[in-house]
Amino acid sequence: MTEPTCPICRAATAPAGVKRGFRTGREFALRRCGACGFGFVAEPWTDYAQIYDDAYYEGRGSDPWVDYVYEFEHPTRTVRRYEWRGIARAVAHLRAAPAKWLDYGCGNGGLVRQVRTEARYEIFGYDTGAWADRARASGLPILHEAELVRHEGTFDVVTAIEVIEHCVAPLDVLRQLRRLLKPGGLLFLTTANADTAPRDFPSWYYVSPEIHVSYFTARALSDALRQSGFEPFPRGIMPGWDDIVRFKILKKLRVRDANPWQRLLPWTLLARLADKKYGLSAHPLGRAI
Repeated sequence: MTEPTCPICRAATAPAGVKRGFRTGREFALRRCGACGFGFVAEPWTDYAQIYDDAYYEGRGSDPWVDYVYEFEHPTRTVRRYEWRGIARAVAHLRAAPAKWLDYGCGNGGLVRQVRTEARYEIFGYDTGAWADRARASGLPILHEAELVRHEGTFDVVTAIEVIEHCVAPLDVLRQLRRLLKPGGLLFLTTANADTAPRDFPSWYYVSPEIHVSYFTARALSDALRQSGFEPFPRGIMPGWDDIVRFKILKKLRVRDANPWQRLLPWTLLARLADKKYGLSAHPLGRAI
């Protein structure tokens, strides 16, 4: 049997261990590229209706960290509001002028709700499934899949927050995002950095093979962006980054509510220490060519 090549750079890949799924109990084989470091699940689970069912969005599925119900019902209390605020600040830093914005993979529409309060942006969301329907029913401008085609080439900004790791064919998704953007448009995405994964790859906290099927190093993400019509450029530490990392820290600590005591912590220092360990700011962003 022919060994699979890297989906990003087509170099040879090697086995990287096996990880048992949280929900199915199935063992998933992992592979990594020897050239760009990209990691992936060799035979991913693709029954998306079962993967992303109601249990998933209630934190009873393959990702116990998910808390969509609470975030949707309590947008001013959830700690995820730090992430929404941080992303809005980061995008404003990179794209100060008025802009048309799409949040791709918007989930329950939390970021869309946050950004709608700012007059400089015309923002839409896109996702599929029951939570996209609920967000749409609440009055948020969440596009259907068929509507995306009519918006191709019109967006100044596309965000994809913790999306690309869920994609079996990430280059196809990145090319779709490129078609949605105007030339010069900004792609702002987040995903974990596989450069910081341990030698025992399956033990990496981010390896959740039922839902996370693509793992990017900074080089692999840069290569993927170039192949998809983007010019990658350094992200670095920017305004809003402290809030983005603050949410990630609090989420891992199982903190659900934003509380006044949290303001007492030295988030600038904590965010930089976390970033040094996990390399989040090393991933590039993309500018549409």
